[in-house]
Amino acid sequence: MCHAVFIQDIEESDMIAMPDTSTLQILPWRPKENATARMFVDVLTPDRKPYEGDPRYVLKRNLKRAEEMGLTMYVGPELEYFYFKNSQEPEVLDKGGYFDLTPLDLATDYRRETVFALEKMGIRVEYSHHEVAPSQHEIDLRYIDALTMADNVMTYRLVVKEIAQQFGVYATFMPKPIFGENGSGMHIHQSLFKGEKNSFFNADDEYSLSDLAKGYIAGQLRHSREICSVFAQSVNSYKRLVPGFEAPVYIAWARRNRSALIRVPMYQPGKELATRMEYRAADPICNPYLTFSVMLAAGLEGVEKGYELPDPLERNIYQMTESERKNVGVESLPANLGEAIAETQKSDVVRRALGDHVFERFIALKKQEWDDYRIQVTPYEIEKFLPLM
Repeated sequence: MCHAVFIQDIEESDMIAMPDTSTLQILPWRPKENATARMFVDVLTPDRKPYEGDPRYVLKRNLKRAEEMGLTMYVGPELEYFYFKNSQEPEVLDKGGYFDLTPLDLATDYRRETVFALEKMGIRVEYSHHEVAPSQHEIDLRYIDALTMADNVMTYRLVVKEIAQQFGVYATFMPKPIFGENGSGMHIHQSLFKGEKNSFFNADDEYSLSDLAKGYIAGQLRHSREICSVFAQSVNSYKRLVPGFEAPVYIAWARRNRSALIRVPMYQPGKELATRMEYRAADPICNPYLTFSVMLAAGLEGVEKGYELPDPLERNIYQMTESERKNVGVESLPANLGEAIAETQKSDVVRRALGDHVFERFIALKKQEWDDYRIQVTPYEIEKFLPLM
C-alpha cells in the first residue's frame, strides 16, 4: 500500500518498493477465487538503502530510538468518520447521536461488516458505535505496537471506504465536513512498555504514573504547538479544532476533564497494563507514520530532559475566560494551518523526528497548501461582502 512517500526530485523517483511479506493479508471483501491481497512495502534507494523520504522508515527510525532506551511504543487509536449518501455533498443517512442504535442509526450493518472485515485481516477491534454528530461513526482499534498500528490505520481507512461503497454510500474521514456539527477526530492512546511491563504505571504515585510517564506527557504538552501541523495536516483540520465541538485545543492534561488536550484515564485495580495517555487533538486524515513519530519524539524529549508535568486541570477549560487560562498557564493549539506550519518550521524536535528530507518537503507542501487556500474567494465572501463594495 502507498503511504505518501516524500519525493523531492525526479531523479529520486527511481526507487525500489521492497515488499514487507509480514504484512500480507487477503482482502476478505474480494472474491476468494483469484483473491486480492494487501501488503506494505519499504521504499529503498537503487543501492538498497532505506529511502529518507519514506514515512514508514521515519517511524522505524524513531522506534529505534525508543528501543535503544529499552522501550516499545504501543498505540490504540479511535478513528471517527461520516457516512454520506454520495461523494458530492454531505447528505447524512441518519439523525442518530452518541451510541444510538437502530432505527436512528441506519449504518449499523455497515459498521458490522467493516468490523468483520478488519477482524478477518487480523486487525483487532475494541469498540464500534455511533458518534455524536448525525451519520458519524467510530471504530476503535485495540492497542498494538506503533508500526503495526500505523499499517492498520492505513488499512482501516481503506476498509471503511470499500465496505461503504459496497452498500452504495460514501465514507469520509474529512475532519469537519458539516457546519455546526462535531468534526471527526482520531484520539491516540499511547503507552511505553519494557518487555511485558507497562513503564507508565507506578502504584505508589498519586496518579498511578511513573516518572517516565510524567516526562513523556510533559514532552507532548510542551511541544504540542510544534507537532500540530503533522497530526492536523489540512486546512480543514482547523475548522474542527475550535472550542465547543469536543475537539480539545487547550494545552493541558487531566483525568476526567475531556476539554483538556491530553487525558489520562483513571487507574483501575488490576489493570496496570492499561495505564496510558490519550492525545485528543489528532484527526483521522493524518499520516499515521509521521504522527506517531513526532508524538514519540516529543514524549521522549520530555523523558530525556526531565520535563516536569504540571498539575492536572479538571475544570472545563471551555468555560474559563482568557485571563483565567493565562493565569494557570494554559496555551492553545495553532488556530490555522499557516500558524501551525510556522510553529513546526522552528522546531528542532520535529526536524530530528522527521529527518531533514521529509521535514523540508513537508513544510514546502504545507506552505503551498496554505497559500492556495488563502487566495480562494469563497461563496460566503461573495454573498457577504460583494454587495457592500
